[in-house]
Amino acid sequence: MPVNAWTMVATLAGGLGLFLLGMTMMTDGLKLAAGPALERVLTRATRTRWHALTSGALMTAVVQSSSAVTVAAIGFVNAGLMTLAPALWVLFGANVGTTMTGWIVALVGLKFKIEALALPLIGVGVVARLTGAGERRGALGSAVAGLGLLFLGIAMLQEAFVGVAASVELPDGRGVLGTVAQVGVGALLTVLMQSSSASMTVALTAAQGGLMTPEGAAAMVIGANIGTTFKAMLAAIGATPNARRAAAAHVIFNVLTGLVALALLPWLVGAIAAGRAALGLASDPAIRLALFHTIFNVLGVLLMWPLAGALTRWLQQRFRAAEEDEAQPQHLDDTVLAVPTLALDALEREIERAGHVAVRAARAALAGADAAAVGREARIVAQLDTAVDAFVERVSRAQMPRRSAERLARALRVQRYQQTVAEEAAEAARLRPPPEPQALLAQPEQAFVQAAATVLALADPLPEAGAAADPAALDAAVAQALDAYQALKAALLDAGATGMLHMAPMELALRRHSALRRAIEQAAKAARLRHAPRRQDPEPALARGDIA
Repeated sequence: MPVNAWTMVATLAGGLGLFLLGMTMMTDGLKLAAGPALERVLTRATRTRWHALTSGALMTAVVQSSSAVTVAAIGFVNAGLMTLAPALWVLFGANVGTTMTGWIVALVGLKFKIEALALPLIGVGVVARLTGAGERRGALGSAVAGLGLLFLGIAMLQEAFVGVAASVELPDGRGVLGTVAQVGVGALLTVLMQSSSASMTVALTAAQGGLMTPEGAAAMVIGANIGTTFKAMLAAIGATPNARRAAAAHVIFNVLTGLVALALLPWLVGAIAAGRAALGLASDPAIRLALFHTIFNVLGVLLMWPLAGALTRWLQQRFRAAEEDEAQPQHLDDTVLAVPTLALDALEREIERAGHVAVRAARAALAGADAAAVGREARIVAQLDTAVDAFVERVSRAQMPRRSAERLARALRVQRYQQTVAEEAAEAARLRPPPEPQALLAQPEQAFVQAAATVLALADPLPEAGAAADPAALDAAVAQALDAYQALKAALLDAGATGMLHMAPMELALRRHSALRRAIEQAAKAARLRHAPRRQDPEPALARGDIA
């Protein structure tokens, strides 16, 4: 390879490396400086689709990384901090916000002698970073230095493409095969460099240097938009069903928008050129490309506006987990609301289902299951309780006899006890101490586990899963479990006092078994209340306000 060719390749590689390094430093610095604000905006400013769309666009424009906002949004959905519907609009807004990179490159990066701007930015940024380590000033310094490196990389890319344009011919984007080739190049570059902004910059500088036609560069930008979905798919691996749905929505939006833009590519490029000529603006490939990038992403949002509801419903039926299916109520049917007795029968059966899952969670925690497994059971209980609460609101609007009102109050008390069972089971699983030599504790711990398991078997509300209800046997089992708990507690304290057990695991064990004790006590209370004798005397109907 001739020396000048090596020089062009080295300049191209170095410019791209500087751009990626600068983009990484700028993104990381801005995320650190804005850190809590990013979370607050994404979790609070999503009340409507307009709020969510604007939040996604603004935060992407600020941190200059649609991937950062996309992965953050999927992470918040995964953590339960954001529901699916607003998350979709945050993701759509991130696509609009990422067009800001193209405008920065087109209006600033390619319009000035960048070295004169880049080097001072790098110097100021490095000084702020060194003098403000661990502070917001240091994070902002990293962002400023990164911006300088980004501009320096753009300058090197421009220099490289000026030389390459005279000796290299890329697919020009004309014809179906040429367009597909450029889309593939943009997607591949984005996947390899993990930055659609870098692919966008390559397309802009190549178009500005005459290496690519406007159509070819536009096709490459479309490919970069599609390639950016790769990181969202990675973020969804092992995530919750809702997080996988959000990632799927991101992929659908980008692919659908890309297909529409490809179908309209000749008309869009022609319309932008005609608009430039009508306004008397200078012919500038980079600005035309940045405008194309913005227009087709905005068109994508307009396309999804009427489809978002149907897309959300469709996604809700995909990626279903067993826990989500079990969390769907089976007995709560609004057709029985007109007859309070039937409505209460349905309500009690659903509460029994939730109680069975709560007891199952406590059994799993007692057996040493990990926090994730017990947490899944607790989430099923929480979702069933939400459905029960909504049904109760509808039931309480009707007049009902006092006896029915008392049944409703009793059912709600049982529900609260069962909620506590699930919560304490999840807490116990979270507090599982690390294994340590505890030979002297084996016997009292085994005694407590066996006694607690007996209580849970008697307290299980589903006859096919538990023993027959026997209040006397339940009381005896609870008393035995509490005695076993006190013996285990004394043994743990003695082990800690004598040095047989370190203090930290002793504290964890005490808190874990205390949570298990509360869980079995609440399960027993729920069982007693479920099987307590009911009043049989009829009462006159009450007004709605009397029920409370």
